[in-house]
Amino acid sequence: MKINFVSAFGGQKLTLIAGLMVMTSVTFGQKANETSAAVEYNNRYKSSLMKADMEGAKKGLLSAKKFIDLALAHPETQNSPKTLFYKGEIYSASLALAMQANDPEFGKTFGEDAFDQAIEAYKQSYAASPKFRPEIKESIGEKISMISPLSSAAYEAGKFAEAGELFYAQYKLASATEVKDSISLFNAGLCYDKGNMLKEAAEAYEELTKVGYNGATSYALAGSAYAKLKEYDKASKILEEGRAKYGADRDILMEIVRLKIGLGDAKGAENALSDAIAKDPNNKQLHYIIGTIYTDLGENEKAETALNKALELDPDYLEAQYNLGAHLVTWGSAVKQKADNMDPGAEYEKTKNESNEIFKRALIPLEKYVAKEPKDANVLLILYQLHYNLGNTEKSKEFKARYDAVPK
Repeated sequence: MKINFVSAFGGQKLTLIAGLMVMTSVTFGQKANETSAAVEYNNRYKSSLMKADMEGAKKGLLSAKKFIDLALAHPETQNSPKTLFYKGEIYSASLALAMQANDPEFGKTFGEDAFDQAIEAYKQSYAASPKFRPEIKESIGEKISMISPLSSAAYEAGKFAEAGELFYAQYKLASATEVKDSISLFNAGLCYDKGNMLKEAAEAYEELTKVGYNGATSYALAGSAYAKLKEYDKASKILEEGRAKYGADRDILMEIVRLKIGLGDAKGAENALSDAIAKDPNNKQLHYIIGTIYTDLGENEKAETALNKALELDPDYLEAQYNLGAHLVTWGSAVKQKADNMDPGAEYEKTKNESNEIFKRALIPLEKYVAKEPKDANVLLILYQLHYNLGNTEKSKEFKARYDAVPK
């Protein structure tokens, strides 16, 4: 008996074809949500935004969100690079639009973590498909161009916390395409710092150390911020990392000393400086740096000793000459003021003589300095005043004439 394969299997073939049609229509329906989200975003939201129709833009963006959320909810499209790209576009636009429309409540309709979700979606799409990378970069560039003027305006208005958030948003957006916008991150840290958002500032500065921006300064700023938060272990760890990487950097050394002093460990502060010297005793710059640190700390004798050591290693070290002279003038002035507040007597004479001796020591580095920098009007004026107060008439006239001859 001959079997009719067509009649025997015809029903099954029809069923398979019908099933295939159902599956295709479901997939097509889900992809239609991607398309609808794109249409609502590009045609309705963007069109309204260009017309400065903020209400229309809000409605368009919410409609786009509805469709992209449907695509994200279905297994067929939830991991599609296109769906993820449009999630990034739509969700990140909620922040920019909320700022432009001055309506922070609008952003909340997308969820408290909408911006983080947007960044993650951008990243996933960027990694999954080279096809969408040019569009992702363009989209992110548009968002940054919307946010950038707002961050600058917030800073100029003294709204530092808000400015910090906006600068950080710029950094995060750029990071979705593996770009490290270190300048925006640095600005975010500074704004957070000024806005007393110390935790955010510390984290931004610490991230900068990993990005490699601004060298030792980022380590010093991060250590300082963690110290202000009283997270002393973190502060110490990051400062020591910076010290190991950059050696005797002044900012890092200064923060280590401040940290030790803040913890009541004066000996530890002294040891930090001594250790630096012990490792590189003939480094003139190190002695100079330590001298300026001691100056800041009000350790007058130690500052003078360190700066003199720098000059012993290099007698022509201009910065050390200038700073030693400036330090001695400031110190001598403080002692003189103390004497001026005393009643006449032995103690007055002793204090006045002490100030004069300090002023005399100041003359040596300052005169060496001005021999190399003969047109530094400020130093010439100080030398004229010092010699005048010390009774050196001829010298005071000489430096007064030289000061008068310098163009102001």
